[in-house]
Amino acid sequence: MFRAFANVFRIPDLRKKVLFTLMMLCVYRIGFYVPLPGADQDRLRTHWGGGGASEAAQLFSMFTGGDLGQSTIFGLGIMPYISASIILQLLGTASVVPALEKLQKEGEPGRRKINEYTRYLTVLLALIQAVFWVRYMNANQLVMPDFRWSTAFFLVAIPALTVGTLLLMWIGEQIDEYGIGNGVSLIIMAGIVCQLPSVFVDIYNGFGPTGEMNAGKVIFMIVSFVSVVAGAILITQAQRRIPIQQAKQLRGRRVVGGARHYLPLRINQGGVMPIIFASSFLFFPTMLFGWLESIAWPTAVWRFLNDAFRPGEYFYTLSYVLMVFFFAYFWGSVTFQPKEIANNLRDSGSFIPGLRPGKRTADYLESVNTRITYVGAGFLALIAVIPSVVAVYLRIPFGISAFLGGTGLLIVVSVALDLIHRLEANLIMRNYEGFLGGEGGGAARVKGRQ
Repeated sequence: MFRAFANVFRIPDLRKKVLFTLMMLCVYRIGFYVPLPGADQDRLRTHWGGGGASEAAQLFSMFTGGDLGQSTIFGLGIMPYISASIILQLLGTASVVPALEKLQKEGEPGRRKINEYTRYLTVLLALIQAVFWVRYMNANQLVMPDFRWSTAFFLVAIPALTVGTLLLMWIGEQIDEYGIGNGVSLIIMAGIVCQLPSVFVDIYNGFGPTGEMNAGKVIFMIVSFVSVVAGAILITQAQRRIPIQQAKQLRGRRVVGGARHYLPLRINQGGVMPIIFASSFLFFPTMLFGWLESIAWPTAVWRFLNDAFRPGEYFYTLSYVLMVFFFAYFWGSVTFQPKEIANNLRDSGSFIPGLRPGKRTADYLESVNTRITYVGAGFLALIAVIPSVVAVYLRIPFGISAFLGGTGLLIVVSVALDLIHRLEANLIMRNYEGFLGGEGGGAARVKGRQ
């Protein structure tokens, strides 16, 4: 493995991609600490430092790369871009906008056009969220006294937050094009990894007469850490392999074809994206009901809804699970097209044994994908609710359980596996051995579980 990492920097093209990716992530972390002019950072830390508000802020930071605890130019994170991607994919897949559906089928030119629309929609969503966030800060006195409800603050803060999101979008796209790995996922992963040292500090400070940590809880967190890592790797690599038989053909005096191979279907096709999408959508009720509670009547109703949709509460957890299942199936329907696969198999002279090419094959592939997606979505939902359940019933601080025993860890493991696969593909393509090595010095791939 260490030899493989050394080989990464021996290949000029791969070395440039890795260094460019690291440079872009460094730019992201520098901008993460550029404060928003006029924001009262001390009041922000106090406001988001306890109760359900603290859990909401930590979830927001985990899934978007931004941070509400300190309002910076990257305060909104990458969430507007993620939301824009979800909206356009929903409109295209559900045939709401036939023009988008047509663009999705045009290949690379259509994808570039959809990306252009995604950028425009990101600007609009970032502006709307920036306006809501600035008004929320003013309503809760999170702004310096001289800047409260000031026109100058609105004219500076809203463009700064919008441009910060657009800069994060640009960084992600640059990593996609010139670096290695998925840019948006790497930004989210970097935000999580950079918070891990503070989590270990919190664990250390939790020991004591009045602390919330003890040896039993630490052992539980270690076991949970190992179990989630193992489960994340297993479900990420797991595949359902469908046998494919190639038809025999007579060419001259030779019989060609007849080979038998497999069509691998991943159990968790969406990776961590269903969790990220679900968390992004569920953050809106927390912000909306909290804002309505402070300005609109009836206050008691908005307070009840705001409390019901705090992380760890029943309605929040139930909505979280349902949203994870919905986005898991949605992502599977976007990325997996059984009709296209069935037509490609028929055109290439291949078939699934026992099934006729065409519609029967497409129906079978769709039924298999539906069943395995249910398993993958169930695992994602279980991982998603673990931090809240652990925090509530074992009285472990949510900031610790969120990073060491649940979704945050799943994101880090999934993105790291994807990055390793991409690096390994580049190494093997250039006749270098993979990260696992091989017998007799040969290359070995990181393979999926059947």
